[in-house]
Amino acid sequence: MRTLLTLSLLLLYKVAAEDSCQSGLYTTAGACCSLCPPGYGVSVPCGDSDTVCEPCRDNSTFSDVSSATAQCQPCSSCQGALQSVDSACTPEQDTSCRCPDSYYLHSKDGGDSVCLACQVCSKGHGAKTPCSRTQNTECQVCPEGFYSEVKSSAAPCLPCRTQCQDTEVQIGDCVPLHDILCMNRDLLIMKRKDENNTMYTSVEDGNKDQSTLRRTDGNGYKDDNTTMSGSPHFIPPEDNSKNIIPVYCSILAAVVVGLIGYVAFKCWVTCKQKKLLAKQRAGELAASGEGEKLHSDSGVFLDTHSLQEQNQLNKAKLEPKLYINLPPHKQEEVERLLTDTSRGKDWQRLASLLGYEEDTIDTFARGEDPVHTLLTDWSSKDSSTLEVLCAALVNMERADVVETLNSTADASSVV
Repeated sequence: MRTLLTLSLLLLYKVAAEDSCQSGLYTTAGACCSLCPPGYGVSVPCGDSDTVCEPCRDNSTFSDVSSATAQCQPCSSCQGALQSVDSACTPEQDTSCRCPDSYYLHSKDGGDSVCLACQVCSKGHGAKTPCSRTQNTECQVCPEGFYSEVKSSAAPCLPCRTQCQDTEVQIGDCVPLHDILCMNRDLLIMKRKDENNTMYTSVEDGNKDQSTLRRTDGNGYKDDNTTMSGSPHFIPPEDNSKNIIPVYCSILAAVVVGLIGYVAFKCWVTCKQKKLLAKQRAGELAASGEGEKLHSDSGVFLDTHSLQEQNQLNKAKLEPKLYINLPPHKQEEVERLLTDTSRGKDWQRLASLLGYEEDTIDTFARGEDPVHTLLTDWSSKDSSTLEVLCAALVNMERADVVETLNSTADASSVV
């Protein structure tokens, strides 16, 4: 019995000694091996003598545990374009890396860490565990009484409202995709007619199964005591787009009538000019015939053609030369010179010198051939003489156009 008691006491002493040794290691002499604290690594392991520790180097090695066997480890570096240093390496802690917003740091098995995009919870789902620096989002379907109307990697499911306000009426229940739907009570109006052609207006009173009917015959509300059961039915708003069609048609008709009137006016001006030109030619022919008769009676022979040209020269000296009497090819040449874009928009300055207002010039500019429109409109006036046109062109320093007009006048005066 004494021997057994001695063995038991020795065993209890050994267990108690092991519990008091934090490293759990002993020297060959039986002493407890010391631990190297964080920031220090094991230089000489525990054996014949106690553990020998050495400090870790700043920004180079680290040790974040208390150990009798762990040595200082080399500091890590942040890899990849998305990673950045959150905290620098110290003897007690390794380098800490971070990812930008909406990303988390994922550690590969036995490899470097990479930044991955956080999972986005769709509508009707909330973030059970929001995305953090080192953990991805964990989504869940919103349970009954909760909803989520946004796509997010951090927003949780929100609790539904219990009821609408006093001035509103509920038109939809809360579901995972949205909260309860409420509408202003004043908007819940519907109308129907009975067999007597009496109009009823239903106003929701907050009770889903009963509404108050207001009866009217066109002169105002008369009865507020009639009730009807059942859910209200909404009357869609009236479509007033059809009422705009007659307005569009009227505007289109006015535009067409205006265009027809403008064309008719231009045709009338053209006919008037042609009649005036025909009358002038008839007068010239009559004058030339009378001259031939007088000279034949006197026994003196004159060349009829020469007499006619002489009459034209005399008439040209007495009457101003009109632009409208120019040959068509000369008018086209003048228009071509004035249309030359390399010299700018000279025709607008010419129009101003000829007495046109700015609004009329802008109207000409909207046409396909503003120069032709300008000269055609101006030639219908009594003052549309070559002298007036040349004076305006000289003021504009357009000697080339003046030379063209003068060559036309000279050619018409050659006998």
